[in-house]
Amino acid sequence: MSATELAETAAELAETATGLAGTATGLAGTGVGAAETAAGTAGTAVGIAGQAARTAGAGAGTGTRTAGGGAETAGTAARTAERAAGAHESGTETAGQGAGTAARIAERAAGTAENGARTTGGEVPAAGRSARTARGGHGVNHDKAVRPRRQDRPQDFLETGAAYAMDAAGLREHRHRFFGRTELVRTDPARVLEVDDPHDLARARALAPLLDAGRTGLPTAADIDAVVLDFDGTQTDDRVLIDADGREFVSVHRGDGLGVAALRRSGLKLLILSTEQNPVVAARAHKLKIPVLHGVDRKDLALKQWCEEQGIAPERVLYVGNDVNDLPCFALVGWPVAVASAHDAVRGAARAVTTLPGGDGAVREIAGWILGPSLDSLPQ
Repeated sequence: MSATELAETAAELAETATGLAGTATGLAGTGVGAAETAAGTAGTAVGIAGQAARTAGAGAGTGTRTAGGGAETAGTAARTAERAAGAHESGTETAGQGAGTAARIAERAAGTAENGARTTGGEVPAAGRSARTARGGHGVNHDKAVRPRRQDRPQDFLETGAAYAMDAAGLREHRHRFFGRTELVRTDPARVLEVDDPHDLARARALAPLLDAGRTGLPTAADIDAVVLDFDGTQTDDRVLIDADGREFVSVHRGDGLGVAALRRSGLKLLILSTEQNPVVAARAHKLKIPVLHGVDRKDLALKQWCEEQGIAPERVLYVGNDVNDLPCFALVGWPVAVASAHDAVRGAARAVTTLPGGDGAVREIAGWILGPSLDSLPQ
């Protein structure tokens, strides 16, 4: 068969696919079979058109142009078929507004019976152009010959997969999450990040402190039973002054002492935990009137044993640190907190980060989270 004949066959098949796709779209509730047929026919058309283009490349200039037109038409038909299949899944129209949290989705789900929707899911606006690479890259949500600005294109949405709500009877009947009419719940694009590998997790951890800069979700007295403090870099600025005789000196913040005193009066368990052997650590703990474990090689094992001895669940412990040797303790407790001057890896692993650096009032800041700014929210 010549290139021109192949191209004509591709064009005819593409027209057939477009017609079938239109039928599937009009019969959203029952047209999935037509949509699948349209998609299959369109795929055949694309394949034939591609064969025609390759054959034409051997010498039929007119056939190449015709085959190219057939391929574009087939591509349009395939996209139409995809849209038809999607219309069957979602039912009729979709509406998007509100916040993308599980609670918001549940709230929206409670009202779906009023507007006829039977399922809800978190979605985020998606303005990018999509492409597939099978048999060469080709666009799936745009025409390569017409490329308007992103703000001028129709609004698409990306399914976040964060949370879904659906009618239980419909789920049992259809055996999948989307049936009938689907209500979209808009989510914050800045907070949508799929975590599928360690690189994704690293990005999420790096972004978390920036997105949580409003200080929402900070620990309160109701969340914890104990506060455990690292020493160097947390209660100090991590610098050491050494005199001519080799004696070491560090600087601490009086505001931190005030915060520790208020935490102690509140009845919370307190501990200083450090690998540092210098007696200055014990001297500071004695001044603050709280227990200390220092010169410890494995801080996580020491912390675990201390929790067992005190009868405290690790998930009810707030641990404050600044460097990578604090990460094993971070993994153990429910509230890992990094000071503002902490190493990037520690900030990324923290559940909360102070605005003040170590040795400059960070512990006083944490006491304010727990007890309130005046440090007197709990009975003395």
